[in-house]
Amino acid sequence: MFLAKNLICGLIKIATDIDPSQFRSSDPPPPRRPLNFAETHESDEEKQFRKVFKQLAGDDMEVSPNELMNILNKIISKHGSLKTDGFSIESCRSMVAVMDSDSTGKLGFHEFKYLWNNIKRWQACYLNCDRDGSGVICSRELPAAFKAAGFPLNEQLFKMIVRRYSDEDGNMDFDNYIGCLVRLDSMCRAFKTLDKDGNGSIELDIKEWLQLTMYS
Repeated sequence: MFLAKNLICGLIKIATDIDPSQFRSSDPPPPRRPLNFAETHESDEEKQFRKVFKQLAGDDMEVSPNELMNILNKIISKHGSLKTDGFSIESCRSMVAVMDSDSTGKLGFHEFKYLWNNIKRWQACYLNCDRDGSGVICSRELPAAFKAAGFPLNEQLFKMIVRRYSDEDGNMDFDNYIGCLVRLDSMCRAFKTLDKDGNGSIELDIKEWLQLTMYS
C-alpha cells in the first residue's frame, strides 16, 4: 500500500503542470466502413494505399502484431540512417493494442493507415533532430524531437520517458522513439475523448481505468 501510494503521488506530481492543450495528438482514425462504400468514395491516393495494404495484410485485410513487426522491420532495414534493434513482437503488440479502436486484436485499413502516416511524420522528426547524425536521439536532442512530434514534455515526464525508453546512456533508438510516441499519442487521444467539457481533468472508475491501461 505504501509503495502504491508513493507511485500514485509521484504520477500526480508529474502530471500537475502539464497542459493537455499543448499536446497535438492526431485525430483518431475514422470508424470501419463497409468495403464497397470505402472503395467507392476513396480518393485516388487512398485507393493506391489500399492496394499496398492488401499486399501487406493478406486475405483477412487486417494486420496482426506479428505482421506489423515483419512490415516495420523490413522497411527500417532499408534505412541505414536509423539505428535500431528492430521492432520486437511485444512493442508491436502494444502498438496494435493502442491503435485497435474496434477491439479486433488487429489493425484494419484505416487504423493501419493512421499508424503508417504517423510513423512517416515521426521518422522525419527523428532524422531532423538527430543533429550529429549518430542514428539515435541522444538526451540533449530528445526534448526537441518530442516537441517536433507535437508533445512538449515537462522535466519530470521527460525523465520518466528517458528511464522507460532510452538506454543507459540516455540515447533513444528509432523503434523506442516510435513505440513511445504511439503510446503517448494514443493516451492523449483517450484523455481528450474522456475530457468532454475540456477542463483538463477526467474521472474514471476502476473498470474504466483497467480497460484503458491493461489493453495498451
